Amino acid sequence: MIFNEIFSSYYRVTAAILREAARGNLTERKLYSMVRDQAFGESILSLPEELRSARWHLLDQNLVTPLKEIPELPLTVLEKKWLKTLLSDPRIRLFSPDVTGLEDVEPLFSPEDIVYYDRYADGDDCEDSGYIENFRTVLRSLRNRENLEVVYESRHHETGTIFITPFYLEYSEKDDRFRLIGAGHKRRFTLNVAQIKSCRILTDWETAPFREMVRKSVTFELRDRRNALERVLLHFSHLEKETRKIGDDHYVVTLKYDQEDEIEMVVRILSFGPFIRVTEPESFIELIRERLKKQMVLSNTWRRNMQQTGNDGV
Repeated sequence: MIFNEIFSSYYRVTAAILREAARGNLTERKLYSMVRDQAFGESILSLPEELRSARWHLLDQNLVTPLKEIPELPLTVLEKKWLKTLLSDPRIRLFSPDVTGLEDVEPLFSPEDIVYYDRYADGDDCEDSGYIENFRTVLRSLRNRENLEVVYESRHHETGTIFITPFYLEYSEKDDRFRLIGAGHKRRFTLNVAQIKSCRILTDWETAPFREMVRKSVTFELRDRRNALERVLLHFSHLEKETRKIGDDHYVVTLKYDQEDEIEMVVRILSFGPFIRVTEPESFIELIRERLKKQMVLSNTWRRNMQQTGNDGV
């Protein structure tokens, strides 16, 4: 499996140990320390002795390696193609990744080959030159812990200037948007990067203390019909969660999320229809009721309009 998170760790730690041995820097203490820090807990029981076994011929009992060259782990052609595929995503290119060694590699597929059926179509234009410039300025301020002066256009098309201390960037898969989270003027801000008209880094301004983000949770029962459990766990894979089985196809799932994402959570949970029944908290259940009432009003209004249009012969 490409970049396997379990098996590749053994290759990485073995290569690191052999590099130390080839340089003559490997000691008994360092060997066990590297296995403990870079592999898994149980690896320390077997890996050091396996490396020194006559079967592997990688280290002798004195921690000397017969290798004459420093070991490397070059990427396979398939791994390079997979990396080139990821790096062709305009969202990843915003972070200016190093593409050295991949210049002449063909990707496995292009971003245009992927069809997204569960997210909005008006996401961030990550290839716009102004957007890229603003994003990288924000990124630099985060990395260097610098403050920003942001000219921002609100959803009501009003433009104003905000002085903000950035804390982190977040990405909404549903909206396909990057958001900047920060604080200033004794309040917390969540700014869509696409709505930043311009920004510059400040060096002589300090913001008010940041108010911690409010964390909330929602619990629902799930019937595993039509592969519902797998779809739910995949859909909410980025959230902290707890899942308990209480029947043959009956589960209880608790998700933790940021308060600012509550409306989005309501919409996403409703998208699973009758397979999910929210049990707590009551405040979240009330939000679902309100959302369904609004949808009923809109549906009835649309139905009446269609009937009137039909009666008019249009």
